[in-house]
Amino acid sequence: MLPAAKAASLPRLTAVDPARDTFRHPAAAPHEPLRTFHPRRVGLGPVRQDALRRLFPGLGFSVHDEAAPFPRTPDGMLDAAAMFGRTAPLVLEIGPGMGEATVAMAAADPGRDVLAVEAHLPGVANLLKLLDEAGTGNVRVGHGDALDLVRRALAPDSLAEVRAFFPDPWPKARHHKRRLVQSAHVALLRSRLVVGGLLRTATDWPDYADQMLEVLSSDPGLEPAPGAGAGRPVTAFERKALAEGRTARDLVFRRVR
Repeated sequence: MLPAAKAASLPRLTAVDPARDTFRHPAAAPHEPLRTFHPRRVGLGPVRQDALRRLFPGLGFSVHDEAAPFPRTPDGMLDAAAMFGRTAPLVLEIGPGMGEATVAMAAADPGRDVLAVEAHLPGVANLLKLLDEAGTGNVRVGHGDALDLVRRALAPDSLAEVRAFFPDPWPKARHHKRRLVQSAHVALLRSRLVVGGLLRTATDWPDYADQMLEVLSSDPGLEPAPGAGAGRPVTAFERKALAEGRTARDLVFRRVR
């Protein structure tokens, strides 16, 4: 668990009001960009419910609900220094899933801070639980649409790294337009990276890997950087894919302009 003194010193990021549903995704408005995830409600169980209740106010924030806001700079951007209590290189992880890799990578890289933004509540709650158990203090957990956060609240040239490991492959052809790795999204994410920053992806779907490579290679501000970045732990999700005969493929690109 986080040491008591350290936990007490954490800024209270949010105030979860039991009378309102802080964790409900707002309905998409007409002409908004397509979401890359499908909102769903899943039971948490008592352990994750407890983690959410205890830990979200200090370690979590909502992308979309002003009742559970993140700190902002005077120009309205996310204030990472206020959020983490220090100034350090900032990593954005889109869709950390159940959080195993997030916690392991953050613990091995204490000099950087991690914004882990997850659309699905079980993942948010489980990541909070794992952070508490590991005593890892350099991660904050956002609930909601990571791309919406990037568009509205992350300043250009503010991120040292963007990670999107095993995003939803949307395997049906008619759903490919919902895939995370596509040209417009990559251009947006690249604009938030510092020059020299990394964009890291991984998937176990071969056709999605091919599409990722094509899209990333076509972006004029990115160049391949194979082997760059810290190692990525193998998660339970990836072990299951390997058991089913699917091998993960990692793609790493660096912003060069």
